[in-house]
Amino acid sequence: MRLLHTMIRVGDMQRAIKFYTEVLGMKLLRTSQNTEYKYDLAFVGYTDESEGAVIELTYNYGVESYEMGTAFGHLALGVDNVAQTCEDIRHAGGKVVREAGPVKGGSTIIAFVEDPDGYKIELIESKHAGQGLGN
Repeated sequence: MRLLHTMIRVGDMQRAIKFYTEVLGMKLLRTSQNTEYKYDLAFVGYTDESEGAVIELTYNYGVESYEMGTAFGHLALGVDNVAQTCEDIRHAGGKVVREAGPVKGGSTIIAFVEDPDGYKIELIESKHAGQGLGN
């Protein structure tokens, strides 16, 4: 078994695709429309779905926003340099909601950004990506 994708609901498909491709540098892998059941899908990621996990963006016709539940936490991306990535994201029009710095109680460098629908995305320096954050 392997993880295939994580699905998140978005209020504006083009806005979401623009964020994930232009701000976070992912590729738009494929899209589909289901007009009968009133939803569109777009899959974005850094690699092809056959190679790694991706994100499925789901737009339900007529729904412009969603309440953030208390169970969902965040998506996480490994990056070479968290501080520089924050600057790059900010320069591309993204929103940094927690600046680069060590995780509370540890030394792993992290930051958080937010997508246009309010989903949090954690940036973790790649050299620490496979470790527990408290280490």
